[in-house]
Amino acid sequence: MIRSALASGDVLILEGPGAAPSGIRLEGARARVDGAVAETDAGWRATIPMRVSRWGGPLLALPSGAYRVVVDAGDVAADLAPFARTVGEALAVELDGGRVVVSPPLTDVDASAAGQSALERAYAHGSSELENAVLFESFYGRNASCNPRAIDAEIARVAPGVTRYWSVSDRSVDVPGGAVPVVEGSPEWWRVRGAARLLVVNDWLRRRFVRRPGQRVLQTWHGTPLKRLALQRPGFDPRRALAVVRESRRWDVLLAQSPYAAGILEKAYAFGRRPIWVEGYPRNDVLVAGDEDRVRRELGVSPDARVLLYAPTWRDDREEMVDFLDLERLADDTGAIVLVRGHSRTLVPGADATGSRVIDVTTYPDTSALLRAADALITDYSSVMFDFTVTGKPVYFFVPDLDHYRGKLRGFYFDLAVRAPGPLTSTQDELTSALTDTGTPGRFADRYASWVSRFNARDDGRAAERVVARLLDQDMILRD
Repeated sequence: MIRSALASGDVLILEGPGAAPSGIRLEGARARVDGAVAETDAGWRATIPMRVSRWGGPLLALPSGAYRVVVDAGDVAADLAPFARTVGEALAVELDGGRVVVSPPLTDVDASAAGQSALERAYAHGSSELENAVLFESFYGRNASCNPRAIDAEIARVAPGVTRYWSVSDRSVDVPGGAVPVVEGSPEWWRVRGAARLLVVNDWLRRRFVRRPGQRVLQTWHGTPLKRLALQRPGFDPRRALAVVRESRRWDVLLAQSPYAAGILEKAYAFGRRPIWVEGYPRNDVLVAGDEDRVRRELGVSPDARVLLYAPTWRDDREEMVDFLDLERLADDTGAIVLVRGHSRTLVPGADATGSRVIDVTTYPDTSALLRAADALITDYSSVMFDFTVTGKPVYFFVPDLDHYRGKLRGFYFDLAVRAPGPLTSTQDELTSALTDTGTPGRFADRYASWVSRFNARDDGRAAERVVARLLDQDMILRD
């Protein structure tokens, strides 16, 4: 029986009777942290830092979620004495259902529905002057990545006087150097939402948005679509259609990777006559001249190892990443290291995959760096297929649910089987055979070249430069 459990700042302190355990830790779906145990006159005391460094990055708050307390080899969560929610500098901690629950560092008032309503009303009726600032958000604040991150880096380079804020779901998100993280729903987040001269996002804005005079929104989106989007998804849903139109009216400019993508996004989001910038994807600049050795070092992978990146998309009918592949068997059969990258929508509900030659990189800050470090990509219907071909490296498709996904879940804009720049496989044995056959890439050389010509013509390593130049030229941000 653990007599007491309380949060003090950003440190969790647990105390128990009897002999001190040899080890204690918190374990969650995507992170774990070890504590230090010391003997006391009454038994023992464990101090668990509520921060963790991931992928060689800085010490940041534990990701939000539920954690079990593991003492030695046993789970003693049921023996925890209750303690009230405590808000620290970087997170809040409470006991719920026998688990330690970590959440963003919002006060009890701000975290409540009434508190959020009050902050939202204050934002909606505010009239503060605009700052020469950008508010970035990527994948609803779950990370700081994709096109917004590449644009952030270019703004920092050519217009260092611009303040760069990042909307983050919690303080576990590592933002670029010099940028300011603002936790979604906090008073500062609502203030910045109304004060930033420019918002750069790669998905829906969500929440309430009231445009200030002179305020602009650049929607970069997060991939060239194979699967049908928004108004063009199978089945007509009037509520969905209304939500799509309302959302797209918030955007001033839409960024597209290619003319093909621009045509689809314009119709799928009823974008009308507003500008669509076809400049390539800033997130792909790193694929032209990125440092793949650095990423491999962060992952603990040898420079001469064969690295396969498995990056499936999400499914509308399930929350967690698909489990169609035996990843450890795939690693053994191919002699490769297998990196597995779940879609951003599977980050919270899912859990890390494990294996002796399997590395779950779902929490890695940026997919583009992983694409650069991989020797080959395995995907299904994810838009990473349109990015990875910038590298010229081979792509393999594992699509055991092709008929179901194409026919019932989403539908496609073109026949993948006809145009795919790599083989389509439906069983693990077929995939392994394709991966171990050195002649496979050559058989798809013509298709690959046609694909690159159609989808990657503007991915030349200077997309971020062009986008930021247009932002400056149109006074969406100011150089000084």
